[in-house]
Amino acid sequence: MDPIDIISVFTLPLLAFLLIEAATAAKRQRDTVARIARIDRKLQLVLTHLGVTDPEPELAEVREHLRNGRTVAAVRAYRQATGEGLLAAKQAVDRMTTQP
Repeated sequence: MDPIDIISVFTLPLLAFLLIEAATAAKRQRDTVARIARIDRKLQLVLTHLGVTDPEPELAEVREHLRNGRTVAAVRAYRQATGEGLLAAKQAVDRMTTQP
């Protein structure tokens, strides 16, 4: 048997498996995002019905860092106060920098 034929025998099924797995993973991710959105909507309805408000996190430390020109420290403080990821925190701090 030619070496190329041997490679083809193993490569094609592997490629098919990987494509099917990628499609399945993408569907699971879409389903999860939709499910989280439904749960979030229901949670907001319950909170509204109960009259519970979610206070904004205290960002005084973030603003203090920004006044002193310490952007990295401001992003770190924002992440600690809100639980956001690095990118979202950086974008939020950048917005705070441009706002008066």
